[in-house]
Amino acid sequence: MSDTQMLTLVSQEGDSYQVPVDIAKMSELVKTMIDDEDDADDDAQEVPLPNVKSTVLVKVIEFAKHYKEEPMSEIDKPLKSSNMSEVVQTWYSNFVDVDQELLFELILAANYMDIKPLLDLTCATVASMIKGKTPEEIRKTFNIVNDFTPEEEAQVREENKWCEEA
Repeated sequence: MSDTQMLTLVSQEGDSYQVPVDIAKMSELVKTMIDDEDDADDDAQEVPLPNVKSTVLVKVIEFAKHYKEEPMSEIDKPLKSSNMSEVVQTWYSNFVDVDQELLFELILAANYMDIKPLLDLTCATVASMIKGKTPEEIRKTFNIVNDFTPEEEAQVREENKWCEEA
């Protein structure tokens, strides 16, 4: 019965997306926002998501629908590879093969909506982008400006030399 029950998710821009309740409930935020007493109500409930853009919400819904059909395998920590296709199933590694801006917006949406598997996947993807890289390579990857003076950087490297020995 609840399989056919629909819910409307409303993005930051005010766009509405009809989603089956069981899929929407993958979000702990949505789960707490919908009131179960109104199950008999014919009007589909609307859940505003003011922190989630339409383009991101579409991806979140796509993830939730696929996850219901084929749950993602557990992500081993530490990551065994910097190649996401060796960490999760192909569909999931392709799902996070997006530009950095969208990836970070997916992290924010997963965190805001409280969808643990999506947060795990997106954060693991960022971790895979960092894995095995030098600080300089990481700065370049994420366009981070180095605001240390050479002296400060040398001091930090000296204080944290133990990290590189491991």
